[in-house]
This record gives sequence, C-alpha cells and structure tokens, in this order.
Amino acid sequence: MSAVSRLPQSDPLYVQPSPRRLVYATGMLLDAQDFSDEQTYHRGRLAEALVLLSGGGTLAGLRCGHAPENAATGSPEEILVAPGVAIDRLGRLVEVIRPACLRLQRWYDGSLAGDGGDTLRRAAYDNPGRFLGARLRAQAGTGDVPAIPTRAVVADVYVRFVACREGLTPSFASGPYDALNAVNTSRLRDAYELLLVARSDGLDDDFSGLPEPGPDLADIADADLRRAALQDAVLDAWTSNGRSGQEGQIAPPAGHPPELDPTAQFLARVLVPVTADDPPQRDGSAVLVDNWTRRFVPSVNLLSRWTGI
Repeated sequence: MSAVSRLPQSDPLYVQPSPRRLVYATGMLLDAQDFSDEQTYHRGRLAEALVLLSGGGTLAGLRCGHAPENAATGSPEEILVAPGVAIDRLGRLVEVIRPACLRLQRWYDGSLAGDGGDTLRRAAYDNPGRFLGARLRAQAGTGDVPAIPTRAVVADVYVRFVACREGLTPSFASGPYDALNAVNTSRLRDAYELLLVARSDGLDDDFSGLPEPGPDLADIADADLRRAALQDAVLDAWTSNGRSGQEGQIAPPAGHPPELDPTAQFLARVLVPVTADDPPQRDGSAVLVDNWTRRFVPSVNLLSRWTGI
C-alpha cells in the first residue's frame, strides 16, 4: 500500500463533488479524466444514497477482542478484529475480508518511545468504567469478561477506507521523470486501515468520547408523540456540511478524536490497565474490550425478525 493512497483526499468522494453526469457526443475526444469523472459520479450517488438511508456504522461482523501473548506459540498480544463490513460517513463500504489484528504491546511501547509517554499519561483515567457502555458495565467481572480496572489507558479502535494501487501497466509519460518505460496504476483496490487511538483529549463525566447514538425515540410511550419526534428527526437530519457540492473536508462527528480522519468508523473501546506511575506502566491485568458502544446498522431482515414480522 502506497503512502499516497492512505491520504483521505486521494479519493475524489472525500470532498463530495457536485453530481455532474458526463454527456457524450460523436466525435468528442475523451481522456482519462472523463472516465474518472464518470466513475466518481456513480460512486458518489450510490454512496450518498447509502449514507442517507442507513448512516455510518457496522453492517456485519467486525467484532473486536483481546488475545494475550502466547509464549508457547510465539504469538504476541493482539487486539483482534473479525472480518466484516462497515459503512463510513461518506457511504463507502469498508470491508475487512480476513481476520486482522493490532499488536497491543508494540503500540504501547511505540507510544512511550514517541513522546516519552505524554500521550499515555493524558489517556490514563481513574474509574474508567464511566467511559464504557451499559452492557459491558453489567457483564464485567462475570464469566470470561474481565473486571473493570481501577485505572486504565482508554483507547479506541477505528477502521477507515483506503485505496490500494495495484497492477502497473505501460502508459504515456506523465512527467519529466518517467519519459522512458512509463507505467501507471491500472487498478485501485478498496481496502482498509485499522487504527488504535489513545483518548488523550480529556474525557470526563460529561464527555465520554463515544459516538452519538442519535435521538432516543424508544422511550416515548405515546405513539403520536413518537411519530412527531420521528418526523422532526428526519427534517433535522440534513446537514450541508459533507453533502454533495460542499467541497472541503467534512466536519468530525461529536466525540471523534481530534486530527483523526473524520470518515473513520468507530469499532470498539479498549481499556488497558495501568499503574499510577508517570508515565503509566501496564500492571498485567486483563485488557477489556467494549464492542457495544459502536453504531450498528442492522439489515432489514434482522429488523423484521426483531419486530416479529
């Protein structure tokens, strides 16, 4: 994967271009940009329809877990991510086609070495259970679920869309440095990047850093009031920021880590138990992973079964 393809702006959908269909006529000369614009139009229309219908979230799979180091097999400690599919905030499908992992100890050591532990120091919180979802708080300490530590580094697992350049093929030279034997990319593979982000941006009782779930309509008992709230939510859902024709980087959602690609999709929260040292050191307790605070996008079939249809 090239470094250039990791940049968010390398995908034309990132700036949500205005929907302009190409018009062809006999005798009209076409170049590579015309074909790229045609592809961008169709991708953009489908992506916008998907994100407006369902929003970003997990479609299927992508369960996260923790695997401790196994000295017998030589396997390092890992945060595991199962195969699955998510929709990002632009409506692009982000697919993890095989089991993936993040090396937890390597990540921790790299953070210590990178800034002397300052990021980990700011991401370590007492009573970290307040930053978990209700389901995991209820299950913690029962069965195979580890107990909530008294102090932990809080980190979040994100997945984001990246494009991988593949299949170099001969082409006309495009610059002064490839005049001979010029080649260019013939395929772009829709791929992904997993990120583990330390939440050093000041979580507290009033700011958990978790994705906003949206309006809660289930607690409205009166059917007429619930219908009215639903209609108001639909009318208030449109935002000009990040829609077609509004060029420029889309604004990050509430709770998103600063300086992280705003299209990255949240998957899980990870608690890494640490000591009160400065910088914090791992205390050897079990790592806790919360899968339930992400945004889920259930299929129509699941929703029909849930409602008893």
